[in-house]
Amino acid sequence: MSTASAPVEIASVTLTVHDLPKVAAFYEKLLGLHRLSSDGAVVRLGLGHDVLIELRGDKAARKSDPREAGLFHTAFLMPSRAALGSWLIHSSESRIPLQGASDHLVSEAIYLADPEGNGIEVYADRPRLAWYNPDGSIKMATEGLDLNDVARSAKAPFGGAPDGMTIGHVHLQVGHVGEAEKFYRDIIGMPVTSQYPGAAFYGSGGYHHHIATNVWNSRNAKARSFPATGLAELTLRADAPDYEEIVKRGGSDSLTDPWGTPINVVRK
Repeated sequence: MSTASAPVEIASVTLTVHDLPKVAAFYEKLLGLHRLSSDGAVVRLGLGHDVLIELRGDKAARKSDPREAGLFHTAFLMPSRAALGSWLIHSSESRIPLQGASDHLVSEAIYLADPEGNGIEVYADRPRLAWYNPDGSIKMATEGLDLNDVARSAKAPFGGAPDGMTIGHVHLQVGHVGEAEKFYRDIIGMPVTSQYPGAAFYGSGGYHHHIATNVWNSRNAKARSFPATGLAELTLRADAPDYEEIVKRGGSDSLTDPWGTPINVVRK
């Protein structure tokens, strides 16, 4: 269920928010993330020593338009379907409103948003052998999900973020899918694993996707202006050979996608 075997994976997501205490408390309550550090202006949340979400408080930041480029959602990968079921019961008992749920064939996913509208997905992967078409391509779809069946898979009450939970993928809003492919496929080096109308999915090491880009709300969006609420930075973690190749192609390990979002790459 882990993406850790992939040469390139998601390390962390950084968000700029207006109400830092409220948003930080939400991620702590919602996902049981641990507060790893806090200095009044920045809160880092994660598991063990690994930061998954960094929140930067900036009351003066421009409020992002939902139709501009930026974050579609941050997707938290649970280590098992049972863990997803436990979290689902927890979210219901906490009266956290859900925005949707889908069976994507490769995974079962539940959608919601944080208090400032940053999209969140909580999901569990199906076994990898179930991901593929006979020709070896990855099969993905969007079908209905039986939430009651997911909840019945729970084996214990939710006790905070389970061991092995990570950010499995990040889904981005972009202005043009073809331009996004030139950056995430050709510079970052993630092959396109699947395509939907208006969207492309990119994965490393055979994973169904670590990054997705779509124009569903943001077609023809221009470069973002900062400071603004929402996605501030995306950090990727790469094996040494892949790190070197990204730096060679991009000229640095601190890159910027075509819509102005910083994409940082660190070594595993």
